[in-house]
Amino acid sequence: MQATNKSSRILQPVRPWFIAVSLFLALLLNMLPPRNWPGMPDWVMLVLCFWAVREWRKVGLGWAFVLGLAMDVADGAALGQHALAYVLLSFGATSLSRRMLWFPLSQQALHVMPLFLLAQGVQILCRMLAGSDFPGLLQFASPLVATLLWVPVSLILLLPQYRPVDRDENRPI
Repeated sequence: MQATNKSSRILQPVRPWFIAVSLFLALLLNMLPPRNWPGMPDWVMLVLCFWAVREWRKVGLGWAFVLGLAMDVADGAALGQHALAYVLLSFGATSLSRRMLWFPLSQQALHVMPLFLLAQGVQILCRMLAGSDFPGLLQFASPLVATLLWVPVSLILLLPQYRPVDRDENRPI
């Protein structure tokens, strides 16, 4: 008999308010002062990618565009650089979602790493086209840290969806 690392627990449908709250909290985390430290992940990018993979019918390009504009305004960046990066990330995550969900979380992280690198590269390219200098290769540490955080963030965001282990016969689900 082969050992599998797949969970036998069934997920309940996600509540739309939980998606909105998690994206709002990610937006708030991105507005904290340490966001400019090298290696600090883009929390909106991470959470948006998670929901675009898991709930691609509910979180798509519209959410990505609005959150990107909010980050552009918060950063005082060229309007549209985060929006473009998040839309491309969301499109890539949605396109890969049906394939990625077959893999364990650690292998999913390897699938999202190129998406995170692409989104970071698009942001840097937009800044450079607007006249800024190249910020250095240390800027690409952020997507790598976000890749490492994929597994714990996924587990945290999936917690409210798990059915209880102890089945209560009086509860319908």
